[in-house]
Amino acid sequence: MRVHVADHPLITHKLTVLRDAHTSSPVFRQLTEELVTLLAYEATRSVRVEDHEIQTPVTTTIGVKISEPRPLVVPILRAGLGMLEGMVKLLPTAEVGFLGMARDEKTFEPTTYAERLPTDLSDRQCFVLDPMLATGGSLGAAIDFLFARGAQDVTAICILAAPEGLAAIEKQVGDRDVTLVLGAVDERLNEQGYIVPGLGDAGDRLYGTV
Repeated sequence: MRVHVADHPLITHKLTVLRDAHTSSPVFRQLTEELVTLLAYEATRSVRVEDHEIQTPVTTTIGVKISEPRPLVVPILRAGLGMLEGMVKLLPTAEVGFLGMARDEKTFEPTTYAERLPTDLSDRQCFVLDPMLATGGSLGAAIDFLFARGAQDVTAICILAAPEGLAAIEKQVGDRDVTLVLGAVDERLNEQGYIVPGLGDAGDRLYGTV
């Protein structure tokens, strides 16, 4: 498993505003979109491309285009939806699938309640969007789900991670091809399974409490 923590002053600045309990939901959503676009830039460094000939105003030249099959972006509902726009802004040709997962607040175990994905993900590059890597339960289950469908290359983009979640994912993925791109790694989890210092519940702060 490869882990990349995006150490950039703009990312740290946006994270600081996201962490602030006084940041309103509209500002939180806008900053999340901007932050994910920055993280997506790092996450797509190894996106597959192929040579493509074009005609410039001066001559012909060889550039590149995104290879087929197209990358698949998979936000984990519901909080991952807040990251989708920032990702597809950078990778507009990608296809989008969805995984609905909920965490039991007592056991912290995830359950899958919805999915909209191709049945065969063979040779697909998959990008999973999950704002908070806390215990690792939801993200680990999503990674297993994608590999069970035939995926061979999964990159997860998370705004924040806890050391406990990183350790759990590393143990779970084994020798499979998984990359984590993170905005920051925080101190720890508290007794309720929240990242400390963290930013609270990302879904609630994006959309309000339902």
